Amino acid sequence: MTRDPQHALPPERARLAAALRELRTGTGLSLAALATKTTFSKSSWERYLNGKALPPSRAVRELCRLAGEPEGRCLALWELAESDWSGRAAAQATDAPPPPAPADADVGHPPGGKGAVMAILASVCAIAAGGLSVALVLLAGHTGDARPSAPPSSAPAPRCRGATCEGKDPLPMKCGMHPLTLASHRTSTGARLELRYSSECGAGWARMWSTRIGDRLELTTADAGRPHTAEITDGLAAQSYIYTPMTEARRGTTVRACFRPVTGGSRECFEARV
Repeated sequence: MTRDPQHALPPERARLAAALRELRTGTGLSLAALATKTTFSKSSWERYLNGKALPPSRAVRELCRLAGEPEGRCLALWELAESDWSGRAAAQATDAPPPPAPADADVGHPPGGKGAVMAILASVCAIAAGGLSVALVLLAGHTGDARPSAPPSSAPAPRCRGATCEGKDPLPMKCGMHPLTLASHRTSTGARLELRYSSECGAGWARMWSTRIGDRLELTTADAGRPHTAEITDGLAAQSYIYTPMTEARRGTTVRACFRPVTGGSRECFEARV
């Protein structure tokens, strides 16, 4: 029986590999096509996406560009993985005094918005001062942006439109290539939420990050029946962008997202009009 390589990976590399696989899914490209559009080979991408090898930062940037996503978060994950891979984290942890534990935050389960920031800073303190830049990149990469992401060159055509997108994943349907961010919201537990919309697909969805296992996000419109939901099921999902399925959204439609934290907060909703 073949052993799943992800079970043997350190958490830093597992999180990076998961984020890269998510980006690759968003591009809709095969490994061979990915090789033709970047400066890295098919076999190299196979190793990077499975965590068998640490990609160079240039590969991370090129994949972010093709997926039409900001590169800050993935580069922060890459820096953590590279520090662990190279042994810098262990060396710095040996040379530097242990950092004081935050007095008002649970690193694993932040009680509020401040806790989410402290969780990032606490994880970076494990690699001392050398990793502090990672926290800055992570925080900068989570700022909302009401403008559409820059479209990648030669973006593939979407695979659905309007009602045919109902209940489907925006990434495999090629709707997540360069969407518009309709609205952003930060919850009392520190989770970050966005309402997204693709004019090419005529559909909207919501996404979340900086979450905890058990957090849940619901998407509704006035015309839709049951809400479309997404839930954080494991630690890797909590480190990634998690999306709800799509719903048809015509011009003038109000799209609404509601966040249900697993603990430490009440239901929070926000909305935007297409």
